[in-house]
Parts: sequence; structure tokens; C-alpha cells
Amino acid sequence: MNVVEIRVINVDNPLCMGELESFCLDVLKEIKKERWSVSVVICDDSFIRELNRTYRGIDTPTDVLSFPQDTGLSPNEIHVAGDVVVSLETMKKNSVAVNVSEVDEMKRLLVHGILHLNGMDHEKNATEGGMLDVQEDILRKLSGV
Repeated sequence: MNVVEIRVINVDNPLCMGELESFCLDVLKEIKKERWSVSVVICDDSFIRELNRTYRGIDTPTDVLSFPQDTGLSPNEIHVAGDVVVSLETMKKNSVAVNVSEVDEMKRLLVHGILHLNGMDHEKNATEGGMLDVQEDILRKLSGV
């Protein structure tokens, strides 16, 4: 059984808050993960900017960050996969820029973040179907995007 915990920091709950946990659980099922624990943080630009500056050396806000954890647990224990942090402010700007609904953009960022927790990377996977191709395939399967 997978576990998803969602926290909101410095912003109001997004309109799609009620469906985010089940969507993340569906993504984990789609990538064939079992006994994974994922934390999702939805925040403002200032919060994610500080994380981006501290951990990546980039002093600007971004839409999504992933922080994988290696818990080193045995196969029968819950694997704490890590944290996915989404800026609600940047997500909203992105949705306007690419002309998609906020719900669809939020789902895209969550899939993207979870794929990073699963070890996918833009550069490493660019020639093998690509992380973004995998992301879009999952979105099509789960939400008709």
C-alpha cells in the first residue's frame, strides 16, 4: 500500500486539492511502485525559491522540485521515496502560458516530480523515449490530457 501526504504552505488550498492524493496514488500504481511514501508540498514562489537557492544554487522560483530519499529499508517496509514541492503561483502562470487548466498543469507537475523520485532524469533519459514522453503517457492514461 502506498501513502501520499499533502501539505500546503503559504497558499490557499488549490481548487483540485480533493483529488491530488488519489491522483498521486494512481501515478505510483502506474509506475508499479508498492509500499512507497511520498510527501507533496504545495507552496508559494518565495518558499520554493528558497529551496531552489539552497539546494540547487538557483535564486529563482520554479514550478516543481523533487527531493528523493534513500531510506535503505528492507523490501517489506515502507520506502520513504521523498518530497515533491510544487509552487502554486508558478503552476498557475504555467497553465496560462501553455493554455491548459490549472488542474491539468498541477497533475503534470506531480507526475514530473514523482518520476524524479523514481530516478528519472531529463538528460539520462533523453535518448530512450525521454522522461517527458513517459510523463505525457502517464497523463494521457490517468486524466485524458
